Amino acid sequence: MKILHLDHIVLPVRSVADSVAFYEGVLELASSQFGEGLTALIVGEQRISLREVGTGQLGARAPTAGSAEFCFVVRDLDAVSQRLDTAGIAVEKGPVRRNGTLGPLLSLYVRDPDGNLVELAEYEDPQ
Repeated sequence: MKILHLDHIVLPVRSVADSVAFYEGVLELASSQFGEGLTALIVGEQRISLREVGTGQLGARAPTAGSAEFCFVVRDLDAVSQRLDTAGIAVEKGPVRRNGTLGPLLSLYVRDPDGNLVELAEYEDPQ
């Protein structure tokens, strides 16, 4: 078996509408409808499907809104920081240096409406 790449993940949320407002309005991700009334956030060639906890759909054994941690790679972390400030989103930590999949990162950490820890990171210049 050879796994080729990650297609999508499912993020348990309390409110799809609140999550879309945050990810579209603050982080400028696009949302998309698919299937039977399902909503996803588009990140490059992957998606984050949003599923309200308690909807009864097949999913994780114990889905809990606010239990995720993930990292988005961004361009121009200074501009991202300004956007967060303008939107009134508190930075919990950062900028701090971290290790990403492809090398050193400079990261900011914020919380989404459910309390998920969202890392916004820019790869450091390799020079």
